[in-house]
Amino acid sequence: MPDNYFARYLPLLIHFLVAGALAGAIVLLSWLIGYRRPTRAKMSPYECGMTPIGDARERFSVKFYLVGMLFILFDIEAIFLYPWAVILRDLKMFGFWEMLVYILIMLVGFFYVWKKGALDWGKPSARRGEV
Repeated sequence: MPDNYFARYLPLLIHFLVAGALAGAIVLLSWLIGYRRPTRAKMSPYECGMTPIGDARERFSVKFYLVGMLFILFDIEAIFLYPWAVILRDLKMFGFWEMLVYILIMLVGFFYVWKKGALDWGKPSARRGEV
């Protein structure tokens, strides 16, 4: 083992340098060798095969962002199930009951959001500021 503490990180530094150089070389070669002939069709935005109509900066409903944030929140909470499942045998029944409490708290939050109507797209909110 090397005497210098930072010498252990030298392979990691070399890895980052090689990866950065390779990524930079690929982008540079793509820019130098790439075939570019812009046309009106290539420069127009592609939206599901439909011709774009109207302004791209139109306002979205707050519900769009709310559903996006809720998806991320519950998705991250679901990710915590994987490490628990990996070490479930080591945790025995204590881990089972702890995860049951975790899932119960997650379901309470989900039902709260559901009852508030945050997941209903078609129903407009009655009052301003209501979720």
